[in-house]
Amino acid sequence: MSLERFAFVLRILLVISIVLATNLPVSAQRGAEGGEWRGYGGDFGSTKYSPLDQINRDNVADLEIAWRWKTDNFGPRLDFNYQATPLMIGGVLYTTAGWRRNVVAIDGASGETLWMYRYEEGDRGARAPVRASSGRGVAYWTDDEKEERIIHVTKGYHLVALDAETGRPITTFGDAGIVDLYDGLTDGLERPTVEDGQIGLNSPAIVVGDVIVVGAALRATAPAPEFVAGFVRGFDVRTGEQLWIFHTIPQPGEFGNDTWENDSWRYSGNTGVWAPMSADQDLGYVYLPVETPTNDLYGGHRPGDNLFAESLVCLDAQTGERIWHFQFVHHGIWDYDIPTAPTLVDIVVDGRPVKAVAQITKQAFTYVFDRVTGEPVWPIEERPVPQSGVPGEQASPTQPFPTRPAPFDRQGVAGDDLLDFTPELNAEARRIASEYQLGPIFTPPILAGANGLHGLLMLPQMTGGANWQGGAVDAETGVLYVASVTNPTVAGLTNDPGRSSMNYIGGGTRRRGSARQGCGEIGPLGLPLIKPPWGRITAIDLNTGDHLWMIANGDTPDCVKNHPALSGLEIPRTGKPERSGILVTKSLLFAGEGGGLFATPTWAGGPMFYAYDKQTGETIWEVELPKRQSGVPMTYMTGGKQYIVMAASNRGEPAELIALALP
Repeated sequence: MSLERFAFVLRILLVISIVLATNLPVSAQRGAEGGEWRGYGGDFGSTKYSPLDQINRDNVADLEIAWRWKTDNFGPRLDFNYQATPLMIGGVLYTTAGWRRNVVAIDGASGETLWMYRYEEGDRGARAPVRASSGRGVAYWTDDEKEERIIHVTKGYHLVALDAETGRPITTFGDAGIVDLYDGLTDGLERPTVEDGQIGLNSPAIVVGDVIVVGAALRATAPAPEFVAGFVRGFDVRTGEQLWIFHTIPQPGEFGNDTWENDSWRYSGNTGVWAPMSADQDLGYVYLPVETPTNDLYGGHRPGDNLFAESLVCLDAQTGERIWHFQFVHHGIWDYDIPTAPTLVDIVVDGRPVKAVAQITKQAFTYVFDRVTGEPVWPIEERPVPQSGVPGEQASPTQPFPTRPAPFDRQGVAGDDLLDFTPELNAEARRIASEYQLGPIFTPPILAGANGLHGLLMLPQMTGGANWQGGAVDAETGVLYVASVTNPTVAGLTNDPGRSSMNYIGGGTRRRGSARQGCGEIGPLGLPLIKPPWGRITAIDLNTGDHLWMIANGDTPDCVKNHPALSGLEIPRTGKPERSGILVTKSLLFAGEGGGLFATPTWAGGPMFYAYDKQTGETIWEVELPKRQSGVPMTYMTGGKQYIVMAASNRGEPAELIALALP
């Protein structure tokens, strides 16, 4: 046994012994159990971990496609960006699929369709504001196995309860199985009215005890300062009755209302929870990753810190009462909303057991808290950040920086970050970069054209860093694995009355080339502007806050390998700039190259799927899939066989689920 492996095993034994000695509750986060996959992230803590090990490092190379389930006939248009992760209960997969967002039940062993449900919404469904297609999945609830329900949010923002065995609506829930989520959203409040096409939800709801908690996704770029807000609500899982509402923009008399200055709480919008949520069923707490307010890059119409925007909020799921919160970005002007489910895991820090929650962010931070009290596990420091020169903007003078763990990707842009394969390419990269505002993380966007600059060169970009795919944590060791992207974007502001009545809105930046034509939008000779790796996976020990390893995820893109300016050079493996969904099992870490909505044939994403050694990041096995992995993989056991299933997509082709198993 190597010294590295011996140290790893020793740490695991230490964690186990301390946990046993301190008599932690038996309800600790353990990942998916019983060979099933009952939540979007495997369990309610979004660990994306399963202790199954029929598929292991000794036989993973024998994996083959067991079945393929295609979405050809599930709507009038192809869904080429299938992001769902199925649930598996009792040998049956439950998920959403197709442009109309059908709910389907699939035999987990054969891939046979067992039933399908679709709610006809007419124009309201057709005008869904975001990702008007399959969504990311469903939720499950059972009453001691006597009754089983599938909980679904439609494209047009209706809440549906279905019988898990038959797919028929539960007639005692809402109005014949349907709750209109437009109802009760703004009752009695001085708020803009909700209009069709403004609000929806792509991620599944979550059921905590007997309460369904529902978030909201809204148009990313609102046309005016006045816009609908994404308040979070709880509904009775049996009747569909609305039990409570949590105002993510606090109303008068509520905590945080004073952080929306100049009465901006009356009209400011967004601030929803579009990412998946997590829950501690024993505590009865639900954890909300809240997004940016209106508008993404300009906050002059909403002065103040703007709670609870860009915060992690812990609620009592039975009452909707706030237990604790932490704001990651004060007065957000970078679109650094919280894109992924919080990860719940039990760790041991300096000999002390901690029921922890770790939140991955777009800006490449991992914030770790005691999930009971909200106390940071390691100090979080308020540090001064650059201030805005945009008229009317009042950026926060400080932002919170975690002292541990270190960032898992690059933050901000400086000369040393630029492409340096050759001196000539580096010189051209520096010339191009001189046309943009550079600076550290939290440098504010600028007016497009100010001082002759096109805009702020922003890294991580507005989509991260990390995004909705999130990470996965080994529930037995407390090691977190995060996939991220190193690829900048340009953030500039312009006054454009044709698009918005706000003083400024994102736009007006001049871009060089196109990602579809080369390896980046503004780099030298069609190459990326920033040096690699461009796609990576980082392993972080949450017991210590240390990084264990980092690897480039994916091969070097063909447009780099075959570029004439690099002829004769030995280019290392760079990874591809697409975030991968990650699955962790007893012995392996699985990840693809990814390839969703923004993927291009030569640059982002690809069809390769990998099994890595969890301890070292070594590639154990790789296979080329028929399509690019576009959803988070999951695993389960049925009929004595372990399966790995993931959504896969290519542009112009019907998306599908692909199941892998041993012969």
